[in-house]
Amino acid sequence: MRTRKSLLAGAAAFVCCTVVALFSASIHGSQKTYEVQPWITIPEYRTDAARAIDAYERMMERHMDITEGNLTRIGEDIKGVAEKLESINGKLTELSTRIARIEKKLGIEQPLPAAAVKMEVKKSQPKTLDREVQEKSLSSP
Repeated sequence: MRTRKSLLAGAAAFVCCTVVALFSASIHGSQKTYEVQPWITIPEYRTDAARAIDAYERMMERHMDITEGNLTRIGEDIKGVAEKLESINGKLTELSTRIARIEKKLGIEQPLPAAAVKMEVKKSQPKTLDREVQEKSLSSP
């Protein structure tokens, strides 16, 4: 019985060694391959035309940024001027109403509009030959 157990243990050991040998690649003598990935990169080759185009694009971007900044500043300046004109207009309106009230209290007649004053001046001046020629030349096309 002892021989049977030793024979059976020997056969099992032989089968295990054979299975390990079949699955092992180093015993078969196959070559191992290694993949090497380089870490060194070479920059792409660029032509002079590509560099010139890139420089032109950068220049145009800077130009657009400067133009945008200038337009923003001009807009702010115009906004400030508009606000100032609005305040002046308000003050003129206030002055006009004050003067109208003062004239009304003092009994002063309102002045005629500028167009009416011109008409009165024309009517009051005697016509001369030069003036008649001027009026005819202005009235004819």
